[in-house]
Amino acid sequence: MNRPKWLSRLLVWRIRHVSSRNFIMVLGGLVGVVGGITAITLKSAVHYLQKLLLELPGEFSEYLFIIYPLLGILLTTFVADRILKDSLGHGLTSILYAISKKSSILSQAKMYSRMITSMLTASFGGSVGLEAPIVVTGSAIGSNLGRLMHLNYKQRTLMIGCGAAAAISGIFNSPVAGVIFSVEVILTDVTIAVFIPLLIASVVGSMTSMLLLGEAALFSFELKDSFTTSDFPFYLFLGAICGVVSVYFTRASLWSEGLISRIPSRYGRAAMGGLALGLIIFFFKPIYGEGYNSITDILDGRPVEMLAESFFLSDTDGKLPLVLFALGVLLLKPLATGATIGAGGNGGIFAPSLFVGAFTGYIFSEGINLLNLGKTLSASNFILVGMCGVLSGVLHAPLTAIFLIAEITSGYTLFLPLMLVSAVALSTSSYFEKYSFYTSKLIKRGDLIPYDKDRQVLSLLKIDKLIETDLLTIQPDQSLGDLVELVRRSKRNIFPVVNEEGVLLGIITLDDIREIMFDEVSQKSVIAATLMHKPPDTVSSGAKMQEVMNKFERTGAWNLPVIDDGKYLGIVSKSRIFNAYRTRLKRQHKE
Repeated sequence: MNRPKWLSRLLVWRIRHVSSRNFIMVLGGLVGVVGGITAITLKSAVHYLQKLLLELPGEFSEYLFIIYPLLGILLTTFVADRILKDSLGHGLTSILYAISKKSSILSQAKMYSRMITSMLTASFGGSVGLEAPIVVTGSAIGSNLGRLMHLNYKQRTLMIGCGAAAAISGIFNSPVAGVIFSVEVILTDVTIAVFIPLLIASVVGSMTSMLLLGEAALFSFELKDSFTTSDFPFYLFLGAICGVVSVYFTRASLWSEGLISRIPSRYGRAAMGGLALGLIIFFFKPIYGEGYNSITDILDGRPVEMLAESFFLSDTDGKLPLVLFALGVLLLKPLATGATIGAGGNGGIFAPSLFVGAFTGYIFSEGINLLNLGKTLSASNFILVGMCGVLSGVLHAPLTAIFLIAEITSGYTLFLPLMLVSAVALSTSSYFEKYSFYTSKLIKRGDLIPYDKDRQVLSLLKIDKLIETDLLTIQPDQSLGDLVELVRRSKRNIFPVVNEEGVLLGIITLDDIREIMFDEVSQKSVIAATLMHKPPDTVSSGAKMQEVMNKFERTGAWNLPVIDDGKYLGIVSKSRIFNAYRTRLKRQHKE
């Protein structure tokens, strides 16, 4: 990254007068300011555009709910394809991939592309959340600021975490949840020293949001009902249900996304996915957009608002129709989220997880109350705890879920049931889905290796950078005498046998010819083709390091040929991999 002269002078002055520790804290505060501004800018823009669209007059205005999502996804696809030249998908997954495989370098385009595309998607009713795009934006700003300031890998990663913490804190006015989200989801290896910049970024992000918007937050609720210990068995049951719902959310949204993604044409996917989403929203209006308004309605005891302009019911006094309608919304929300993302829309699953959790808590509490078991449950308490449970199960981030709901409610009245439900939901979800929504794909592809430092360091090594090309090759029709001449010139004891097209036919080692190499008759009569043998295995230049190490372990070999498209490129040796591993490990400890 090119730096102007004034910046170079500033960096020199900083090195002389400001310690790295203090400089990182200053940068963390700067990222916090930008992250807070990003959060309120995107949220305000989306809510303003949604209000304009929903207030358009007309006799057939309700049918616009079919058109809006289609139009939004088509616009998003066009802008991403023709203007931004950016591929979308799951934003937090791209952050984790960048940390794992790209030295924590996020492209400059991500500092604005996710804001623009998510605004178009969500404003027109795309069933996604804005938290992930804001986190990506804040993280990209942190990463690029780190590159600009010539920070090392660990410091850039910390700046990414600061951007994520500031984003969550700015959205919900929840600085504690912002820090914990960054630690649980983004940063997998943290020390006490790392917390200070994260705390600064999170607090500054929240303060920036409060200064610009006042005390208003995206979503907040004042507890009305007290917690009673007699509800504990019901919370325990709710935790297990939230775990199952989390699994359903993950699998249903990924299935829906994959189904739409099979359509080969980019604009065909946008059209089909947008139309399918529009039809779902036409019948189930609460699925429109992020869904925080619907969460507020059921929390405030106004669930009948869900049925406003409903195709099924416009008004009802019974709770059973409301519960059944809420169940339909719960089952369709993950499918709508997956369809939005698969069709080319941009957004995350944070808000949809909270939405599904809220409806899970509502259905559970009202269902128990309808059974007249002699116990009346607080719908609002179970809605809030349900939000915590599903978010914990989907993201595998229990502490984030606990403290987010605690901060949203401005108190710790529900802390015990939040802890219980979060733990049970995560345990249940983990039984079926070992990894979180964001990490499962990366782990299955070998692009992210959790909880194993040795494998994490190995995964950073690239085979194409470790290929040894100093081995002398021989053709199959050449004599043993020619091979002996190569032995005199070579410092290696392996000789690949390749034909004129560069195709590897076999290998010859010094041990293969040791007994006959000085026999003059054999030197003239024996050719390389009769001496060679097949290598124990081969690898490609783009192979995953773990795959290569598995081949070394299985075959017991110390050297394996590297073959691409049938052509011999060189060999990769276990000793060179170990040397590169030690060098990388030393560099990381130094950083």
